[in-house]
Formats: sequence, structure tokens, C-alpha cells
Amino acid sequence: MKLSGLEIFKYLPGSKKAAHTNCKECGCPTCMTFAIKLSQKQISYDRCKYMAEELKTLYAKNIKAAQKTVKIDGLKIGGENVLYRHEKKFINKTVFAVVLDCKASDFEQKLKRIKNFEINRINEKLKVDLVILKNAEKHTLKNLCDETIYIEEKDFLKLSLTRITDNNFDKTAQKLIKFRTKAITEHDAKYCDPVYVYFKSTANKYNLCARASYYICKYANMLVFEDFDESLFATLMTLRQNIYTDPQKPLQVEAKIYEFNNPDENSLVFMTTNFALTFHAVANELQNLKVPSYLIVTPAGGMSVLTAFSAEKFTSKMVAKTLKKFDLANKVKTRKIIIPGLLAPMKNELEKALPEFEIIVGTIEAYSIAEFVKNLT
Repeated sequence: MKLSGLEIFKYLPGSKKAAHTNCKECGCPTCMTFAIKLSQKQISYDRCKYMAEELKTLYAKNIKAAQKTVKIDGLKIGGENVLYRHEKKFINKTVFAVVLDCKASDFEQKLKRIKNFEINRINEKLKVDLVILKNAEKHTLKNLCDETIYIEEKDFLKLSLTRITDNNFDKTAQKLIKFRTKAITEHDAKYCDPVYVYFKSTANKYNLCARASYYICKYANMLVFEDFDESLFATLMTLRQNIYTDPQKPLQVEAKIYEFNNPDENSLVFMTTNFALTFHAVANELQNLKVPSYLIVTPAGGMSVLTAFSAEKFTSKMVAKTLKKFDLANKVKTRKIIIPGLLAPMKNELEKALPEFEIIVGTIEAYSIAEFVKNLT
């Protein structure tokens, strides 16, 4: 299990007020400071000469990788060291693999579909990660040159991976939780190999999607499918992207003025924050409008509109500074700026800070932008 600063402190002289309490020989002012730094791996444990032997043993076990990492041509499987994403973050995203039989009559067709499958979402290109080839011949592998990684089934089966065939949801879920818990909390070598769930061919895609979604969250390192379905993979990849972002680092885009559909000096002007999910939701709507427009993206630490407003990251002073930096007044003749509906309480404040512009309160949800623009006079 992960040793916290308080747990480490219990083994140090300072917790017992023994000799050498807060001796500073380790370079820290107190034993508690040393314990906290050690728990965060900011200092070496051997800096304390008076550490209990029991702590040395516990710490040596604790710093070992909880779960092994298996690599396939740069693709990393496993390597996780926490049970819950909010503790730190999940490291290597769940790999999506498809099994293809090279001797099947529909091999070429399925291969083409896999190669052509691609989603661009929040500045990330999403494709099938791995194709496992059954009955492959040497010339087959030579002709497979694209971004997807290919491996022969016989080589795949030699990897240090634990397979769970998904015949029963409850049993599969229990096994996944058991394997991850044993690896993380006990560093049990019997459970430290990455785990993949194998899905046999099925016509019930809704049920398959539900099960696979659960396994992404708890705790499959890889999902292997006998079938390939574009809508299924699109759904699962969207979920995976959300789960495997770093909760300590908000997804954000560059703060600047974005252009849609060749705008000119008389085009509509919208505004939002640099939170990636918000930006892409708004950007997709503006692109599909087929109406020339600008989108001012303000620097807000990657926070959503309401969060930035609450945290005072979105203020009238900041907006005025941003518009001056982008030289918006000289860029457009338009004197109306459409702000998110959630910022309605800021309307008067913004108009005082931006006397050249009229502030229009827009929609709360991005999907309503098209209707809003249609009714805008």
C-alpha cells in the first residue's frame, strides 16, 4: 500500500520524541517534513540515519512498481500504481485491440475498416491501438504499414499478460478488481501482470458496450475484441479519453482568437474560456453553423466557464486585457460580443470595462448556439 507522510512519521524519532528527534541531519527542519517529502519521493530514505528497520523494509516494498508494464512496439500496457484516478492519475490508457483472422473471407474488408477508422477529439487522434493477427504469413505483416500496431497471435500469447475471457460480467468484474487491488495494495507478484479482457463475437453491441465501459473504469489494461464496430469503438474511446486525462492538469487550448468559416470585419464575435471541452463544444457548433464568426478564447487556467467565474479567473479586467492583447477593436467593425449564458451576471461589469462593445448574453449550452444565432437581430 502507498505510505503516507503520517504513516512514515510513525517510524521516525520525532513521533516518539526519542533521541535525534528533529535532528536536521537529513536536511529537513523536522521529522514530519522528512516524512512528507519521502512519501512524495522528493528525498531518499537513506538520508535519515535513525529510521526504524521496519520502515526501511516497508518503504523498499512500497517503491516497487505495483503493476508491470508490457510494451509492444512502443505501446505500453499496464504500469498502473493507484486504485483511484483522483489519488494521482492513471498512467497508460486501456488498449483497444481487435483480432483478425488472415484466412477469413472478410479479412481485407475488416482490415480496411480498421485502417480507415479515426476520430479527432480534443486535439487527440484516436485509432485502434493494436491488431492481433491469426494465421498470419510473413508477407501479410510486410504489407501492414500504418499507425496501428500489428502483432501475430503466437507472439501476443507469449507476452506477460493475464487473460480474462468475458463469459460472465460479475465474475469478470470481481477478477479485475481483485487483480488490481492485490497488485496495488499488496504488491503481490502473482497479480502484477497487466490484465486484458477478451470479448468473443456477439450481436448484442449495447450489452457489449456497457460491459466494456465498466471494465475501462475498473480495471482492464486492455480490451480484445473478436468483432470490430465503429460506433462501439467511438463510444469507448470517448469514455477512455475522459478517464485517462490527468485530473490535476485541466485540458486546455491556446488562448487566442479562432476563426470559423472565413470571417471578416463584420462577423459575429463569441467568447469562452480555454477549457478544452468547452472550447471544442462551442467550436464544433460554430463550424457547423456555416456563418462566419470569431471565437475569443480567454486564458482561464483550463477552467470551465462557471468554475473560472467562481474562482475569479474570468474577470472584466482580464477580458479587457485579453481583447487589448488580441487587438480586437481594430480587427473587427463588429461591436457586439456574445458571452456564455452562465456569465449573465457579468454583463454590466463587462460593458463598463469594454465601453466600445455591447455585451450580449448567449446560450448556456453549446448545442443551442444555432437557434440563438437564427433569432439574433
